Amino acid sequence: MDAIVIGAGQGGGPLAGAFAKAGRRTLLVERTHIGGTCVNEGCTPTKTMIASGRVAHLAQRGKDYGVNTGDITIDLARVRERKRKIVAEFRNSSEQSIAKAGVEVEFGHARFVAPHTIEIEKPDGTQIEASADIIVINTGLRPLVPNIPGLASVPYLTSTSIMELDLAPEHLVVLGGGYVGLEFAQLFRRFGSHVTVVHRGAQLLPREDPDIASAVADILTEDGIDVRLNTDTKSITRTANGRVELSGEIAGSHLLVATGRAPNTDDLGVAAAGIELDAHGFIKANDRLETTAPGVYVMGDVKGGPAFTHVSYDDFRILRSNLLRGGNASIKGRLLPYTVFLDPQLGRVGMTETEARAAGFDVRIASMPMSNVARALEMDESRGVMKAVVDGNTKLILGAAVLGIEGGEVAAMLQLAMMGSLPYTTLRDGMFSHPTLSESLNNLFGVL
Repeated sequence: MDAIVIGAGQGGGPLAGAFAKAGRRTLLVERTHIGGTCVNEGCTPTKTMIASGRVAHLAQRGKDYGVNTGDITIDLARVRERKRKIVAEFRNSSEQSIAKAGVEVEFGHARFVAPHTIEIEKPDGTQIEASADIIVINTGLRPLVPNIPGLASVPYLTSTSIMELDLAPEHLVVLGGGYVGLEFAQLFRRFGSHVTVVHRGAQLLPREDPDIASAVADILTEDGIDVRLNTDTKSITRTANGRVELSGEIAGSHLLVATGRAPNTDDLGVAAAGIELDAHGFIKANDRLETTAPGVYVMGDVKGGPAFTHVSYDDFRILRSNLLRGGNASIKGRLLPYTVFLDPQLGRVGMTETEARAAGFDVRIASMPMSNVARALEMDESRGVMKAVVDGNTKLILGAAVLGIEGGEVAAMLQLAMMGSLPYTTLRDGMFSHPTLSESLNNLFGVL
């Protein structure tokens, strides 16, 4: 083989296809499904279900808009069927792209047995070996199960298994106040469940500025979700009536464990290849995505850092440039955008206020509630806040958070300005069509 790619995620699949199209004999090894977490267990299924949740929410609010819809019921089995169908379509598209490129595919578990050699254990138990000068690791993450006394003895859901329910829980307890936990918390509240979020920290979404995290908590509370902060779960038990109880205080019919994700490296045989891991099991790599083993590269979530599909795909572009086009691309200094698909959305890009102040910038803050945005008022979704972090010396935008309707799309406009090194005054003085959400950037930066 000329190249081996371990893992068919949103970076691994396209890179294997690029190698094959370049005339390199390429083997792609995948343990479960082509498409990785995003297509099969992450972005595609969750956002499909969240779309159903938004329809339920709008239907329940019909009277607010002068639309009488009658009694609203949720057919979760139908929601699941729709989700499965879209996942199958996306997965099939990924499979066809890889086959068309001429990639050789083996399903099974790969582990290193020598620096440039892997052993593949196929589903029928047979084993084969394969070697290549270039090997790329794209094995991703899996739900992290914390070491809490009693957890192993009670039934619990993960971000994967919760999407296979056919009935909404009577009372869902979500352990963890991060992005994944909050998306599911709001989704199942909209499907009719009572929901309690239990978080050990002082704020939800620990990566965000405190004011943004507080605004998110306000929205969830308004939606009827019970948010418990500074709550450390010391034990989990199952009561006599079958409920799951946390620390003898909080009980629900179902428990979702959403306390993070762990790297798929513990059974990869990295020591045999000379690949070093950090203290948390992530693969160490430099800015060119080179591991500590010559000729072995890493991409996507398994290298640590923010676990987003677009990061993995950008890793693919970097490795394609360097390995196939003679480039010298690097991840250093790239902007990181992401969207938390709450409703309203939280769109984020660049530095937070906390990060900018720690870095020593002359920080200026432009902030405005979404209730000042005409389009948001017209759509009767004026919850949230817009916030931009600006360097007072250069007038450049350092980062932004848009918690509001279509916040991810508005944040992308700010990202474009950052990519073009435009001063905030360009957006302040620009003319945008009325009434749009983007028009709000005039007023946002008008306060500076």
